[in-house]
Amino acid sequence: MTSPSPASCSTCHVPIHTQFASPDLIEQIVYGGRDPATDPAWESSGAATVEEYAQWCGHLCGMTCLRMALGPGAPSLFALRDGALKYGAYTQDAQNPQGTIRGLIYAPLATYAEEAHALPTTVHRHLTTFEILELLDGGRTVMASVHYEIRNPDREAPGKGGHLALITARTPDGKGIHFHNPSGTTAATRAANLPLTTFERFFAGRGMSFGTQRERERQMEAGPGA
Repeated sequence: MTSPSPASCSTCHVPIHTQFASPDLIEQIVYGGRDPATDPAWESSGAATVEEYAQWCGHLCGMTCLRMALGPGAPSLFALRDGALKYGAYTQDAQNPQGTIRGLIYAPLATYAEEAHALPTTVHRHLTTFEILELLDGGRTVMASVHYEIRNPDREAPGKGGHLALITARTPDGKGIHFHNPSGTTAATRAANLPLTTFERFFAGRGMSFGTQRERERQMEAGPGA
């Protein structure tokens, strides 16, 4: 059996954020049916109302990954959501604000990350675990499409994809990956190490990668459109 292991020091520079305002309530929300509107910390998400928070928090794993990739000082979760909406990374019926939320759409998110946050971003419609390791070795972080049950790696994978997690580094032995899960139910599953063979059971073979801080600084110096 494989269990997640805690964060290593090599990944401490990447913040750990969750898509739910209260990390200690995630298990109750995702498994126990607790209404997110009862989350007492909802205002910290940047949502305008508790109703907006409750409607959107379950859809914001990608925005949480972007927020982590941006590092300390990143905008609030819902400020990033607002920007992504403007770029079309999410879609929603304009006549029915309470209607179905569709997204995250990779291409407009990449444009948003680059234009609004000077964060070099590449869409990978086809991505292997070997390529993930190469991207990590180049200093990039990788937002990977995984099944949300990756937080329970000892169980059989119900499928692949449908959720997003941020891979930040190789494991200390170099053979696995370290990732931050926006909907991890415990500290050990919010920042975890997994062997590649275990990760592959949940991985959909696609994602995005974000540039290094040095690349971001260069892009900021170059200015918009560079």
